[in-house]
Amino acid sequence: MELNQVSAVVTGGASGLGEATVRNIVSKGGKVTILDLQEDRGNNLVEELGGNVTFVKTNVTDEESVQSALEHAVNTFGNINTLVNCAGIGAAEKTFSGKKGAHDLGTFNKVIQVNLIGTFNAIRLAAEKMSTNEPNENGERGVIVNTASVAAFEGQIGQVAYSASKGGIVGMTLPIARDLASLGIRVLTIAPGLFETPLFATASDKVRDALGAMVPFPSRLGYPKEYGQLVQSIIENPMLNGETIRLDGAIRMQPK
Repeated sequence: MELNQVSAVVTGGASGLGEATVRNIVSKGGKVTILDLQEDRGNNLVEELGGNVTFVKTNVTDEESVQSALEHAVNTFGNINTLVNCAGIGAAEKTFSGKKGAHDLGTFNKVIQVNLIGTFNAIRLAAEKMSTNEPNENGERGVIVNTASVAAFEGQIGQVAYSASKGGIVGMTLPIARDLASLGIRVLTIAPGLFETPLFATASDKVRDALGAMVPFPSRLGYPKEYGQLVQSIIENPMLNGETIRLDGAIRMQPK
């Protein structure tokens, strides 16, 4: 699928990796509906990027909220043939700490709800919309790209909730790809390493440089546009399916 044929929904599209994805798709002639809770940022992107972008304030964990946003996307652009899941949150808390006690169950539940269940909620509802599309010359009706993390494989101390949520995304990638194969819908996951996202926005240059130095090559934080480039490659290459692709400069995270 070429980017100028794309009618995408991007969750978490108002900032970070999602925003970079939105910008790249629109720059290549595609259309995007942004699903995010950040109204100001979402509306500013619509104003900046023009008529090929629309925004809907959306809670990815809520069925009605996502369903309504997808209906808006179809009504605005005619169909949905691409979903990119970038919405997510983090948490830093040990399973047990002598100072703080047991990991807060509410925190763990919230991270799982947003990152894992929110991702699946968007997948299942978007797949339903994609199933009615006319297949292209490759028999393809849609592409779904999820965002995991290298923490799915090498979770650090204090990342139990985040790693569990991202590991779940990795684990469901292949079975969902198999579920949707007969419909001509491809499903992939990107596992980014250390990227310049709002998570690091308040970090000092010293901290950012130290984090970048952990990456074998290139020894720096990843740029969100590099995530957007990989999304483009996934959309354009019909043989990519059912896989998790690390985008990490060969980093392997240490315990802390």
